[in-house]
Amino acid sequence: MTKSILITGCSSGIGYDAAHGLKARGWKVFATCRREEDCARLREEGLISFQLDLADPESIEAGFNEALARAGGKLDALYNNAAYACPGATEDLPVGALREIFETNLFGLHDLTTRAIRVMRAQGTNGEGRIIQCSSVLGLVGARWRGAYVSTKYALEGLTDVLRLEMSDTGIEIILIEPGPVTSKIRENSIPHFERWIDWKASPRRAQYEESLLKRLYQAKSKKDRFELPASAVTAKLIHALESPRPRPRYYVTTPTYIAGLARRLLPTRLLDKVIAQG
Repeated sequence: MTKSILITGCSSGIGYDAAHGLKARGWKVFATCRREEDCARLREEGLISFQLDLADPESIEAGFNEALARAGGKLDALYNNAAYACPGATEDLPVGALREIFETNLFGLHDLTTRAIRVMRAQGTNGEGRIIQCSSVLGLVGARWRGAYVSTKYALEGLTDVLRLEMSDTGIEIILIEPGPVTSKIRENSIPHFERWIDWKASPRRAQYEESLLKRLYQAKSKKDRFELPASAVTAKLIHALESPRPRPRYYVTTPTYIAGLARRLLPTRLLDKVIAQG
């Protein structure tokens, strides 16, 4: 039987590649996006696509119910990929910016996850299904200018670790994928959030913004970041997480994630801070 998967954040990057990659392997893919114009583009490319905005509870309910209806009431897998960044110095982050990013990167994701679990519990004698959470190397270690995004990924790591422990008596696998630098539009897509929330001109770090973050945000990339991999590298790990009879609890993607995972375990905090500061 064809297996079904619901994926969030498929307009570009990791989600886009995953949707096409899994469709090519015979999966019935529900490739969701926040905006209808992106869904229309994906439908033209042969994908099943409809809206699902993690910041909108009504959209989550409608999108999840549509996936169930199209899958005949059964769902084999959920891939929580959608997320965004709001760059800026942590001291300049308004509380509203944190509330908003957590709504998408964690709260909406959790809503969708619990809906999937309720369906998966009814499948098989002890429940059956796989839930894969797309975290980040920034769920393992922090980095300057990324306090909002890092905080959501740290929270996702903890929530997923506990969920994995609690679901170990079921047939539902809970899995983390932790990419490092991957080719995507996350930097470009973060600009509207930065411009909405960060008053960098009034910041005591204005000079640092001008010398660092603004250049990174607004200047076109002349080349890939060091160690950057294409989104297909994440899809390869996703396929193993979905199709292996014994998937791993977590999958690292890119060299920086392996280094960060090792350094987090072995280095004293202040030494780790120095390593991170040096890039």
